[in-house]
Amino acid sequence: MGKLKEFTDKVWYGTGAIGLDLSYGMFNSKLSKYLTDVLGLKTNFLLWLTPIARIWDGVNDPMMGSIVDNTNTRFGRYRPWVVIGAGMNALILFFLFFNPGFNTKTPGVGLYVYIAVMYVLWGMTNTTADIPYWSMVPSFTTDPGERSILATVARTFSGLGQGVVLILYPYLLNAFGDRVPAADGSVTHIWTERSYMLCALISAAALVFFALLSMTHVQENRAVAPGEKFSFKKIFSVIRHNDQLRVFMLFAMLSNAGFYTTSGVVDYYFAAVEGNAAGQSMFNAFGAGGSILGLAVVPVMMKFTTRRRTYQFSLLLELIGYVLMAVFGSVTHVPMLMNLCYLVVQIGSASMFVSQTVFLADVVDYGEVSMGKRAESVTFSMKGFLQKMAYTVQTIILFSALGLAHYNDCKPDASGVIVYSAQVKTAVKAVMFLVPPVCILLSLIVFSTRFKLHGSFMEDITRQVNEAKEQRMKEQATE
Repeated sequence: MGKLKEFTDKVWYGTGAIGLDLSYGMFNSKLSKYLTDVLGLKTNFLLWLTPIARIWDGVNDPMMGSIVDNTNTRFGRYRPWVVIGAGMNALILFFLFFNPGFNTKTPGVGLYVYIAVMYVLWGMTNTTADIPYWSMVPSFTTDPGERSILATVARTFSGLGQGVVLILYPYLLNAFGDRVPAADGSVTHIWTERSYMLCALISAAALVFFALLSMTHVQENRAVAPGEKFSFKKIFSVIRHNDQLRVFMLFAMLSNAGFYTTSGVVDYYFAAVEGNAAGQSMFNAFGAGGSILGLAVVPVMMKFTTRRRTYQFSLLLELIGYVLMAVFGSVTHVPMLMNLCYLVVQIGSASMFVSQTVFLADVVDYGEVSMGKRAESVTFSMKGFLQKMAYTVQTIILFSALGLAHYNDCKPDASGVIVYSAQVKTAVKAVMFLVPPVCILLSLIVFSTRFKLHGSFMEDITRQVNEAKEQRMKEQATE
């Protein structure tokens, strides 16, 4: 019964990731096309908006991490912030995809300001929920195997949330949007303001529901090191003195940028190059299948090899999948083989994300030993910040390519269907097939040459952390 309860607790914790990734999936994979094709905003808009938002996130994310580290309520340190953040993020997500009445034929300053404000607020509210949620991982256990299982369960539900957006939402956008019949009997679906708004509403409701479901069934481990009062000096000190945190930030950002580039450009690829929404859903379905299979990579490989080699295997699998996907998607154009290659990519990426969560928990332990203080939420704030940085990198690359190809000059025909130029198709294919493998290769090089939290060195770190935790538990028992 004890083991059953332990597994059940992991499942309840993991359900919270469904709503978080439904929100992030809408933001990462659907927002760009909504802004350019539905609201009619210029491609240059996100080129300056995303870096500005990331500058603020660089301040806001570690600030939120420090606030969480210093929270002490009868409901715990993390759970209240997850619920509060989920509620705020759900509200902002809805308004981000809701047009209160601005003219989209000739967008004015008001619409740009409205989107900019909602864009920044989405990042802030996402931080409020995401940082405390993932910061709970190292507080549950210091056992590497248990952390791997916990991270795998959470990533399973996280993949479910992303899978819903990538597979189901194209069908919902078609169902909620407009239908344009052609002379040959075929039908072209146009995604409208209403269709995007309804999908955002579904994601927002699910975000709140799963946050409440998860946090009402999870019990926090209170035998954790106390936080310190917030100061930018201490935050920068954590980053400056924890060399492995800096290494993690670099290789994780590179690999995440490669992964998110695919999900960010896929709507453009199937609209401009393939012209086949059904093909997009099939492509994403193969990806979702790969995500499910990839969750077994870490627990299986950890039985006969190290986490370090498991992670290297994950990146190599991604790299091979991306290279072959480029061959079958661009050079020879065999859609089914391209889909199979994307399945391989997603097997690698799913196991990659599981390992990254565990690595970041190890970075927390390393920071406690090397600096003499524990900063779980400040360190885990880097996870959300890196996701946003990866989104920023892919946005800059994508919209720079679209801008050079004069994407805004592509106008709808008489039936309302956008006609894409050859330049735009070439630019989209370049982003789809060239950028991700380059990012993954660079990430593999950085990880293999600079990350040292493995083997006997990490075992010694874990031993020291366990000793410190036992001492805190004794002190709490005598109070």
